[in-house]
Amino acid sequence: MKLLKSKLFLVTTILLAFLLTAKNGQAAQAKSKQDTVSTSGLDFTPIPTAADSIAAAKAKLKQPALIKAAASSKPKEHKTLWQIFIAGFIGGFAALLMPCIFPMLPLTVSFFTKKGGTKAKAAGQASLYGLSIIVIYVLLGLVITLIFGSDALNALSTNGIFNLFFFLLLIVFGISFLGAFEITLPNSLANKLDENSDKGGLTGLFFMAATLVVVSFSCTGPIIGTLLVEAASKGERLGPAIGMFGFSLALAIPFTLFALFPSALKSLPKSGGWLNSVKVVLGLLELAFALKFLSNVDLAYHWNWFDREIFLALWIVIFAVMGFYLLGKLKFSHDSDVPYVSVPRTFLAIIVLSFVVYMIPGMWGAPLKSISAFLPPSSTQDFDLYTSAQLNSGNTGSTPATSNFKGVKKYEDVFKRAPSSKLGLQAFYDYDQALQESKAQGKPVLIDFTGWNCVNCRKMESTIWTNPEVLKLLRTKFIMAELYVDDKTELDKADQFTSTYSGKKITTLGGKWSDFQASKFNTNSQPFYVIVNSSGDVVVTPQGADYDADNYIKFLNSGISQFK
Repeated sequence: MKLLKSKLFLVTTILLAFLLTAKNGQAAQAKSKQDTVSTSGLDFTPIPTAADSIAAAKAKLKQPALIKAAASSKPKEHKTLWQIFIAGFIGGFAALLMPCIFPMLPLTVSFFTKKGGTKAKAAGQASLYGLSIIVIYVLLGLVITLIFGSDALNALSTNGIFNLFFFLLLIVFGISFLGAFEITLPNSLANKLDENSDKGGLTGLFFMAATLVVVSFSCTGPIIGTLLVEAASKGERLGPAIGMFGFSLALAIPFTLFALFPSALKSLPKSGGWLNSVKVVLGLLELAFALKFLSNVDLAYHWNWFDREIFLALWIVIFAVMGFYLLGKLKFSHDSDVPYVSVPRTFLAIIVLSFVVYMIPGMWGAPLKSISAFLPPSSTQDFDLYTSAQLNSGNTGSTPATSNFKGVKKYEDVFKRAPSSKLGLQAFYDYDQALQESKAQGKPVLIDFTGWNCVNCRKMESTIWTNPEVLKLLRTKFIMAELYVDDKTELDKADQFTSTYSGKKITTLGGKWSDFQASKFNTNSQPFYVIVNSSGDVVVTPQGADYDADNYIKFLNSGISQFK
């Protein structure tokens, strides 16, 4: 009976967590609908297009476009939460292979099975032990959310101070995993929890789980920290809690399963030097991951020193070190001798070193499309043999059209390293100037709501925009309005304003375009592509990232035909 109750309690907790996630998504969708009503009006019935009535056509195209745009932007929230959960789940299994936790697995399970009582009782106690682990880590995630709040979490992904802090934090975590030092919690805390674990019943099991959490912090701390950093920077209210739920679930499952099937413990590999190898590999991954946060700061604040080739050079060296380490050619202070290289280590080394070889051509400008989303834009690369040879050749079927724009493009100096600059696009970084050029040339405006820190934006630019047919359309048929929602360029005092949409004071260029996107199109996801005429009216339904070049070409062509 106790076993049944514990299992029901565990299942109920899991369902409750997912219901909270669903509720959060539904609330976001409800807000989306409410905002859409307030900005678009109450009549959503499409107005039939009349060939002799331009006003009626505009009314038809504009309102449904906004409604569909708002609806299409929301699924990203659910996908992001799932990504955070999966990342946490993978992190939990990685933590399970740490030398602080893996040896405790058979010891803890043996404690339950040899304590006395039936097999069902042992399984029930192990389930409650695993449930306690989940509760502790989920509470940690909720505390992070309460400390920062949802608004602060949204700001973390583009805030320079936080990105720099995250970079330094992950560097410290990486060095810790390499064996330079250990990040531990006070021994007095562990001793106090251990004393309380001697109590019987649910209280004892809870404190026993808390003791595991504290004692294993030197191994799990960097993984938890990295996970919380990633979850927080996603800007999701439940992100940290969902991440911790996935992490703790992966930790708790093995304790319960091995308590149910204790004979399976014999199939586990013995503890040894391979556990330290897991720590070292994760430490090197932490160092590589940290560079992304440094790149975010460099791009948003226009420091212009952490270019693509520098980023790639560091990644090449880090992963080369990992490959040679796996082959036993490098050794850290806490490592044991490797008399021979096992088959799994050999295959893993082959994969890592192959990745290194794959990255090397990127030093000369190769697009590296499979990882382009994580790299700084190719426009930041000084020595680029690929772009000039590929994009200015006859392969694109077009040459950049000349602009008759009279005057100086606003913010052109700020965005000289923007991806559009190397693609020969007629890019404007001010919306009003783009409309002015659209009227002069008789071309539609493609608004690209993008960001320096936008992973999907980099992927679209490197995989879709470089498609010859797409590039030809962008170069010759459109005026580009590149609006960076996370740029930190300070607006002139005269241009600063208080938003009527959010009530916040807008002081940066990125804040201006972010407010513009949210207030006019009721979405804040990037990339977000909107085709408008010279009056600023939407001509086709906007869309987000689409990695199918044919679909993107249809989207562009529909915008051209509707504009005409």
